[in-house]
Amino acid sequence: MTLQGILLGPSDVAAAAAVLDGVAVRTPLTDLAPGFAVKREDLQPIGAFKLRGAFHAASRLTPEQQAAGLVTHSSGNHGRALAWVARHLGVPCTVVAPDDAVAAKVAAMADLGARLVRVPADERESAAAAVVAETGGTLIPPYDHPHVIAGQGTVGAEILADRPDVEQVVVPIGGGGLISGIAAALRDSGVRVLGAEPALAGDAAASKRAGERVRFPREQVAATAADGLRATVLGELTWPHVRDLVADVVTVDEDAIADATRRLHAAGVPCEASGAVATAGWLALPTAERARRTVAVVSGGNVDEDWLAGVLAGPAAPTFG
Repeated sequence: MTLQGILLGPSDVAAAAAVLDGVAVRTPLTDLAPGFAVKREDLQPIGAFKLRGAFHAASRLTPEQQAAGLVTHSSGNHGRALAWVARHLGVPCTVVAPDDAVAAKVAAMADLGARLVRVPADERESAAAAVVAETGGTLIPPYDHPHVIAGQGTVGAEILADRPDVEQVVVPIGGGGLISGIAAALRDSGVRVLGAEPALAGDAAASKRAGERVRFPREQVAATAADGLRATVLGELTWPHVRDLVADVVTVDEDAIADATRRLHAAGVPCEASGAVATAGWLALPTAERARRTVAVVSGGNVDEDWLAGVLAGPAAPTFG
């Protein structure tokens, strides 16, 4: 596997795919315009791609480690995935959730049997470490872990297998686990990997420009509707992948996220705000770059219903053509 600063590759992702066979759904590609399709991770059992990394990482633990419990910090989708995995394995799960997490996502974690610890967003990592010390459980972080990254990378491997002529894959960025895994899966394939993130949480784009990790203010990041992408800085493991394997990162404003959400819902793709960001990024590209055969990853569909109601009340969605 990998240590800090060393990049994962297709063999790491292939090993994860073998573990996930029969657990994660091999999600379909939905064509929305000539040369443009979306990868439907909203169709996973927990409504988001996070199941892949969570299960792969948990499966690598010994039975004794699993029995002591799984621990994480998450605003929703990773915590929900880990709670699902813990129920599947019959072991305890504790999720430290920030106090600004979407209520529906918090409820979903609880419904799957997770013990919830609510803290201010900036305290979630230290609180999770305290839970590990208290319970003897194992921390499975939401993105900065090699087994999590490799599991998420199976999204990219499936895209390449199902669409061998793909030229570009657009991926939403929060902490960077999904795009790191996809970039690892597509390493040396010739496929361009492009990141997309909310401008309010544009730390990855800023990091690419600066050549080093840039941290954004928590209060600014918290303002984006894309609650799954509210990481303030890339991880120590994910940053080298974004730096070395990702061609570029585009940022999109909140209106663009809302517009992409309307378009996707009108096309029958019930995404959440975070799940619309890659499509919003593709829509923001210059015409020449949009002309590449592209797959955008719809990372999840666990929508904030109040936010969605306001968005869908907006202007009628145009087509993708």
